[in-house]
Amino acid sequence: MTRIPEEDRDILEKAIYLPMVLTVLNKDLHLIDQSPFKLKRPYMELIEETMKVIQQELTGIKREMRVRSMKVERIQTDDAFTMYMFLYKGYEEHHNYFNPRLRNRVEDLLRYYLYQRFLKTDYDKSIKA
Repeated sequence: MTRIPEEDRDILEKAIYLPMVLTVLNKDLHLIDQSPFKLKRPYMELIEETMKVIQQELTGIKREMRVRSMKVERIQTDDAFTMYMFLYKGYEEHHNYFNPRLRNRVEDLLRYYLYQRFLKTDYDKSIKA
């Protein structure tokens, strides 16, 4: 049983996912730069601007974590699961995440930040949660 309220757990999970999204975008940016695209700049600008938005959001998440006395740390990774330690107001909890779930969530967030955030849909509400 977790002692962490859902809202705070969402903040902790964003602290897990957003750096992963940035890593993927950074690798993609490098691949585009090395690719034989005729017009690379528009793709690179899209990724760079998306990274700025994510970095700003991550800064806010980290600030909120400091205010709420929260911390997240990856402890262990194997072929199937990754374990994270959540420190929450003096309590320590360990949570296992299925690696395909992590990958799928990062893919959803990539989709959101690259184009769905510009669309006004119900998806906006669900992805922010």
